[in-house]
Amino acid sequence: MLIGELACSYACLALYDDAIHVTADKIAKLVKSANVSVESYWPSLFAKLVEKKNIADLIMNVGSVGCAAPMAVAASGGGATPAAAAPLAEEKNQEEAKEESDDDMGFSLFD
Repeated sequence: MLIGELACSYACLALYDDAIHVTADKIAKLVKSANVSVESYWPSLFAKLVEKKNIADLIMNVGSVGCAAPMAVAASGGGATPAAAAPLAEEKNQEEAKEESDDDMGFSLFD
């Protein structure tokens, strides 16, 4: 992660924590007061993100399983539809079924 991204991320979090409306100007002002130089597009990029996504939702969903599926679709070229994501879910269910069938091998750990 670049310093500019990190500085703007922290600025957004600080503004959100203080219940201040997040704008590109406020992000830039906060980053400048921290003596961090960032490219001019970072504050506006983060401000647009905050307009479209709720920061509380982003914080609460960090590392959740629901975030992995869209990233996998995006990594495959982005042209995939939700119907294309269905085979991934089916494969996962099949893997779980295989794991469950391995449990019944005719003996137990304490025999």
